[in-house]
Amino acid sequence: MEIQRDKEGGEISPWIKDGLLFVVSAPSGAGKTTLCKEIVNYIPDIQHSISYTTRSSRPSEVDGRDYHFVSVDTFKKMIADETFIEWAIVHGNYYGTSKKDLTELLNNGIDLILDIDSQGAKQIKKTFKNGVFCYILPPSFADLRNRLMVRKGDSPDEINKRLKMAGKEVKDYRIYEYLIINEDFDRALAELKSIIVSARIRMERINSAWVENNFIEKRGGEVPWK
Repeated sequence: MEIQRDKEGGEISPWIKDGLLFVVSAPSGAGKTTLCKEIVNYIPDIQHSISYTTRSSRPSEVDGRDYHFVSVDTFKKMIADETFIEWAIVHGNYYGTSKKDLTELLNNGIDLILDIDSQGAKQIKKTFKNGVFCYILPPSFADLRNRLMVRKGDSPDEINKRLKMAGKEVKDYRIYEYLIINEDFDRALAELKSIIVSARIRMERINSAWVENNFIEKRGGEVPWK
């Protein structure tokens, strides 16, 4: 089979080269971070974006793997330096996504999955018109409460604060394109996987040059089936 190449000698791909941005939001405790971290083990060429935060790390968390943990002063300086493509104050702590890290990976053809709250998602949506936005919910509010109580690292006051915030955040679900009910983790993971796979093969992702070269008109006006 003849390999079609562009003017620079690179192989023409059926799909455009820029990476896709997948934005996943949920009330605290619904399982969005666990799903986002797990999906990279099942889908090739996708990375979990690591956010910056001023909150304290939980016992199981590692700096640079789960979050970039920084001081409030450092975070504020990063805001002043316009480091973030989005940032928000959530549950009294700062969270933000590096503009440089995000754009470099996407420009290199790497798909990114970003788990952020709805405040950040609204900011991202203004910049990335072709982003894919997915919302995660537990099967019930009672289930959300139980998950937060079981999770280690949060005080009773912090849990109550997160539950109160969840009641407000859920109202933003309408800005998203997909909704996953995370009652069974494996099923929720499969649904997230299907969203990513289908988004990658949407018609607007097609490289028309590949279609033209292979099926409509080859170089010199020759059509491939004559």
